[in-house]
Amino acid sequence: MKIYTKTGDAGETGLFGGARIPKNSLRIDAIGTIDELNAFIGTARSQIHDEAIDNLLHRIQNELFNIGADLATLDSHAKSNQLRISEDFVEALEKNIDRLENQLAPLRNFILPGGSVAGSTLHLARTVCRRSERSVVTLADSESINPAILPYLNRLSDFLFVLARFVNYRQEQPEPLWESPLTPNPVE
Repeated sequence: MKIYTKTGDAGETGLFGGARIPKNSLRIDAIGTIDELNAFIGTARSQIHDEAIDNLLHRIQNELFNIGADLATLDSHAKSNQLRISEDFVEALEKNIDRLENQLAPLRNFILPGGSVAGSTLHLARTVCRRSERSVVTLADSESINPAILPYLNRLSDFLFVLARFVNYRQEQPEPLWESPLTPNPVE
């Protein structure tokens, strides 16, 4: 099977079940942003050498792929109910957030994205997750979507924030703190 089909050369792409829509549609934008998030999580995985965290991120990558499939399946498709995520995905994220947070010092300041390379990459993934969420909100304003997707993305960004903190903690990397108000720094 060839990777190229040439069916998208005119600016359209196919959804599950064969419906064709423009590549610049809100639905494809949401799917693409979730795909980008998945790629950033894959990059973070390549930087983390903890099997338990790697397994957790691998599961999340699969869940994000499920969300992409969910968004690529219109309600009118006969198999639409088979490809939907559920509230159980959100509950699993919450349990992992609580488990990781219990091992961290409470936040007393706002922190800046940074720390270790893996921690910084997880912070970057968190910002892409927030963009994914905004993209799905925009889609939901005009089209029907699975209502479990938005809480999942909201919770996933929280999870990625806590995981970035946890990875930095494990790697003994201090979290950069937000300093406000700042005074101008003279050029030396």
